Amino acid sequence: MAYRLVPVRPGRELLAPPPRRLRGDRRGRGLRGPLMPAAMPAHKTRSDRFDAAAVEAFTEIDALWHDHLVGLDVAVDDIPRMLPRGDEPVQWPDDVTADGQVPLARLIPEGVDVAGRPTRAQIILFRRPLELRAQDAEDLPEILREVLIEQVATYLGVDEETVEDGPEKD
Repeated sequence: MAYRLVPVRPGRELLAPPPRRLRGDRRGRGLRGPLMPAAMPAHKTRSDRFDAAAVEAFTEIDALWHDHLVGLDVAVDDIPRMLPRGDEPVQWPDDVTADGQVPLARLIPEGVDVAGRPTRAQIILFRRPLELRAQDAEDLPEILREVLIEQVATYLGVDEETVEDGPEKD
């Protein structure tokens, strides 16, 4: 009696490499749960911590100038998309806060987009350059506050001391 060998799987699957298992998936059961519970402080990413620090820094300024900052948005971008090309020093415009060659924030005035819709004014904070200038976690909120004060002063057309002191009451 002759036996015939019949492949259990189609030919393509026989020639394919065996499926790779994930490191945390040792016995095919998948991950058993999150590595860190969501309530733990370590669960937050650096981006989340930066966003919280930026909101806290802007809240102090907004408490003083809320009526004047209604048309202003604050956004966070990871890196600036406007780096200088050469080694020569750059003269940044007033709407850019920079540390030497590296921009830290930028004010984009209100205007009209390419589709003809009106846009609101925006302060864009560049997360990575700001984080790199902070020595520790306690230093970042102070740097954010200084940068935001400078950007709000440019937006309002006043000096930085006026932004820190608040608007004059008539």
